[in-house]
Amino acid sequence: MKIVYHHRTASRDGQSTHIEEMIRGLRANGHTVVESAPAVHAAAAPAGGGSAGWVGRLKTWLPRPVYELAEIAYSFVAYRRLAGVIRAHRPDGLYERYNLFLLAGVWAKKRFGIPLILEVNAPMAVERAQYGGLSMPWLAQRLERYVWRQADRILPVTQVLADYMVAQGVEPGRIHVIPNGINPAHFEHLPTAQAAKAELGLDGRLVVGFTGFVREWDRLDRIMRWVAAQSPEQNVHLLVIGDGPARAEIEACAAELGVSHRLSFTGAVPRERVPALSMAFDIALQTALVPYASPLCLFEYLALGKAIVAPDQPNHHEILTDGEDAVLYRPDDEQGIEKALDALLADARLRETVAANAREVIARRGLTWGQHARRVAGLFDGLRVPQRQPS
Repeated sequence: MKIVYHHRTASRDGQSTHIEEMIRGLRANGHTVVESAPAVHAAAAPAGGGSAGWVGRLKTWLPRPVYELAEIAYSFVAYRRLAGVIRAHRPDGLYERYNLFLLAGVWAKKRFGIPLILEVNAPMAVERAQYGGLSMPWLAQRLERYVWRQADRILPVTQVLADYMVAQGVEPGRIHVIPNGINPAHFEHLPTAQAAKAELGLDGRLVVGFTGFVREWDRLDRIMRWVAAQSPEQNVHLLVIGDGPARAEIEACAAELGVSHRLSFTGAVPRERVPALSMAFDIALQTALVPYASPLCLFEYLALGKAIVAPDQPNHHEILTDGEDAVLYRPDDEQGIEKALDALLADARLRETVAANAREVIARRGLTWGQHARRVAGLFDGLRVPQRQPS
């Protein structure tokens, strides 16, 4: 089967990981995948969530209403590129990573008569209004509903997001939940926890770990205060694999508390090195996040077989079982995450049991990119129609 993968992602972060792994998974299953994307995606782009090059500068320079109109106008540029790819390759289907104000996929579906599967990672109209700001929320919501309703199949990453889509008028029969996943090849030939700790100079320490781009809402300063409250005999250490705008605040917090020696940042590292470094964790942190998200690091923690601490919320219930393969804490409890950490710190057997069960979740639930790609291919098989050329 021949599939065109269409997106407008420019950043080098979890978004690009999802794109690259799904393409790799489809190809590994014997399908031809042609990417239709902005050239900036192939160029060097900042790691950790920033926008690449001139895209980031436009966000900074343009007034918000003008930038949003430019996003809509970009759909015409994207459509022209996408139409060229479709004419050249005559694919069996179009797979698109949803983004706000991106209409090109729907236009191509209608023009060329090929099925469209839409991958949706967030309700962008809601997310942008809450966190990034929107000058025209009414238009964003209207266009979001239009794109969702026009897709032949729509793939939200959580059931929470699927339920929201149904409330927005998407037919339940067209919705198939496919969460994030892992590439098993990245978790082969990993060092032992002891070897990983030795490489980082953390021998003999109980390591609480976090991976990702650290922002203020991750509240790792709160974790630092918990670490500082533990006795020296416990030898607890916070290891952050990554970097981010909140790093200076966390380091300042550790210095203020006199425990800078209990904090380590690796800084940004190549993604292929993250699993090996994360093997140093005894406890893996999934910090607060939006209720519809499917965080990549959670699946990586599972594959590593770590004792996971995560917020007790519906999207996590879809993957985790409290007390079995994770310890969940109430986000509205002012000491919730501290209580969960206390329980794991005090009980080595609980840590070992939760970690062992976590490793089994990936296989039991089929949470690999290859298995997700097979599901996507199966959906396309059910949608394929004889190709036609536009008049």
